[in-house]
Amino acid sequence: MSRIGSKPIDLPSGVAVQAEGSSLAVKGPKGTLRIPLPSGIQFEKQDGHLLLKRATEEHAALHGLARSLLANAVRGVTQGFERHLDIVGIGYRAESKGQAVTFALGYSHPIEFPVPEGIAISVEKQTHLIVRGVDKQLVGHIAAKIRALRPPDPYKNKGIRYTGERLKKKVGKAAAAAGGAGKAG
Repeated sequence: MSRIGSKPIDLPSGVAVQAEGSSLAVKGPKGTLRIPLPSGIQFEKQDGHLLLKRATEEHAALHGLARSLLANAVRGVTQGFERHLDIVGIGYRAESKGQAVTFALGYSHPIEFPVPEGIAISVEKQTHLIVRGVDKQLVGHIAAKIRALRPPDPYKNKGIRYTGERLKKKVGKAAAAAGGAGKAG
């Protein structure tokens, strides 16, 4: 039995959930999300809670998934989601210009990153970014695309990283050669 799928989802005031064909529309103060509902999974409202039920045991794998997607949608339309990124490196910075963010990441040219609809990116102190949105999957995807512009370098620890991300710094070639592997002569 799915333990996650059987947990009820609290429905805060101001949030409405309606079935629209094979999907659910979740409307709240921050926006609207449409969640696909797998076949064999039904939902029902009870006393300010949402419960998901599955038709047979063959739908057990999708039961927890559907519940998690719906719970994330309810949280997204009420509180929203955010990811924090740090830019580390001399001369590396970001600047917000309208519907785009311009990055200077040590390349010969600046990188223009267009901000998609439904996402807000704020730049603080030129080296700290906050990606905000209603859809958890989209916020994570955009944060990963920004990080991929200049991933953290394991030798110098420069690049774009998630706030709080721990990196292992690798030892360079010169330090390895000084450890006793000299020239045979």
